[in-house]
Amino acid sequence: MKLYNTKLLTIICEAPVQKNITDILEKNNISGYTFYEVGGNGSKGIRGQGLQNEKNIKLEVILQEEKLYRILEEIARTLFSDYAIVTYVNDVGVIRIEKFS
Repeated sequence: MKLYNTKLLTIICEAPVQKNITDILEKNNISGYTFYEVGGNGSKGIRGQGLQNEKNIKLEVILQEEKLYRILEEIARTLFSDYAIVTYVNDVGVIRIEKFS
């Protein structure tokens, strides 16, 4: 069985930003992603225990490297200055590469 190298983009952000991020993904022809409601403690204090708009989400998407940088650049340019967002990227191997092209 062959594994194909690709990228896992993880984004942790305030819940109200989810729509902005999914719009960026869809604009770049990325339709598959998973998100979770999460909480935690960081530079802004404890999150995820109050009102809906105070919650955080964690969004994960597997994508080809050629789309990754375009998406990261747009998220950084349009959202970093106004919202608490953490992004990180991991190398992953997938079996069905056609699902992520």
